[in-house]
Amino acid sequence: MNYIRFLFAGIILVSCSTKQTSKVEEPEFRQGKKLAEHNVKPLKEVSGLASSVNNPGLLWAHNDSGNGPDIFLIDKELSIRQRYVLAGVENRDWEDIVVGPGPDSSKNYLFVAEIGDNDAVFPLKYIYRFEEPVINEQQQEPVAIEEFETIIFRLPDGQKDTEALLVDPRTKNLMVVSKREKPVNVYLIEYPYSTTDTITAKQITTLPLTQIVAGSFSADGNEILMKNYNHIYYWKNSSNASVVELLQQQPKEIPYIIEPQGESITWGPTMIPASLR
Repeated sequence: MNYIRFLFAGIILVSCSTKQTSKVEEPEFRQGKKLAEHNVKPLKEVSGLASSVNNPGLLWAHNDSGNGPDIFLIDKELSIRQRYVLAGVENRDWEDIVVGPGPDSSKNYLFVAEIGDNDAVFPLKYIYRFEEPVINEQQQEPVAIEEFETIIFRLPDGQKDTEALLVDPRTKNLMVVSKREKPVNVYLIEYPYSTTDTITAKQITTLPLTQIVAGSFSADGNEILMKNYNHIYYWKNSSNASVVELLQQQPKEIPYIIEPQGESITWGPTMIPASLR
């Protein structure tokens, strides 16, 4: 069964340590708390999760490949509050979803990442961007999303699987992280980016990690989470470092109860990270 875990800040716990990470030595996170079990059939294989800004207390989620182009607005009991369909789009291998800034600074945007590639066969990747909807429970479901922009990009070093999309709230830059290598590569799509031409992402750093499946910036852009199937890694920017400088620092590893196929993580609206499997 799938469920949400919230990792509440402010409690001291000792976490695991690996060669690439350090122990948490200051009060930051405590063990995840199980909030609900997932038994909603439309959510078959959740691979993306994002805290809604326009709908406080709710979460955006979507399924992995082989499912429809559906985006679900869910509550913390995992009930579907509204279902949206990205019109005319295929869910080839959707892997992440993010709420972040876009061209109009007064609005919030949803970014849906068509970036998976298990067999490394697709030359292009796609990110769909549109204004974050506001729930209208009087609307008949599903609600069609017909106005959106498509960011088309390729990686500079060939075809490979990626599952983590991060949007820097300070710069509006996009970052994707490769999955199956060790070390993994971090790629940048610098804002402003075209929604009409094909972009070549820039490789900006490597991380001595592997199997990265999700990542998330905090609301102020000063903290970053990434996860694989066994660990959650955490970077905190305490010195006004650039993103590259920050990621080159040794991350901390925060407490995590391993989930079968846990592939998503997000900061909550009060900067509380949540993961969903």
